[in-house]
Amino acid sequence: MFDLAACAEMLFRDLPVIERVQRITELGFHVEIWDWTRHDIDALARSGATFSSMTGYIEGDLITENGASNLLCTAEASIAIAKRLSCPRLNLHGTGLDAKGLPVAPVQVVTGEMWLAALKTLERIADLGERHDVVFCLENLNTEVDHPGVPFARAADTLALVKAIDSPHLRLNLDLYHAQIGEGNLIELLHRAARYIGEIQVADVPGRCEPGTGEINYRAIAHVLGEIGYRGTVALEGWASGHDELALHRFRQAFAWPATA
Repeated sequence: MFDLAACAEMLFRDLPVIERVQRITELGFHVEIWDWTRHDIDALARSGATFSSMTGYIEGDLITENGASNLLCTAEASIAIAKRLSCPRLNLHGTGLDAKGLPVAPVQVVTGEMWLAALKTLERIADLGERHDVVFCLENLNTEVDHPGVPFARAADTLALVKAIDSPHLRLNLDLYHAQIGEGNLIELLHRAARYIGEIQVADVPGRCEPGTGEINYRAIAHVLGEIGYRGTVALEGWASGHDELALHRFRQAFAWPATA
């Protein structure tokens, strides 16, 4: 029913990245990576992994002239790497993030002018995706715990922007861990966002570990995803609460089909 993927940045962290990628692949999952500039791309390309998504820019933002230029430039560079890895989706955020996930240029108040600037930037991103036949996915984040100061962070914000552009080359990376912290009401959110979802990311709350370790009923989530006709990738972007292989087993069980609420 779903293609299941796992984040190599967050699992098997005692291993070098290429060995993490190979281990995740051996266990039957697709692979997600973050900043490609930190990795040996040739080694990743030889790994035999199926890459689900990767960060689709190196620096920049949606709202300033220089930031938008940097975003577009580094997005184009990221497309070339995505092609080498046969990676279909490139991930975006409201602004550039540092190594700790914090915004390089925090924004406390998002103005109307910023919304208009973000729309113009995302229109250019969608055009870039169309020219190169890739999909950029705008990810929602939470500002309460992990990413304070990121503009357009809530799922309601990313959904509004993606709906306004309405391009098959700009979709949502709908992260349900972040959405639960920032907004909750996940089942209603899935129904609202259904048409615009490019990928689903999951982890439980609190703790950002695998499904079954917190408050989110991921069996119910899997059931709703089936109801709304979602047949794409569900990725575990979370830490293992204990053993990594056990975390991946629990993740797979949560999204086994047929799912029941």
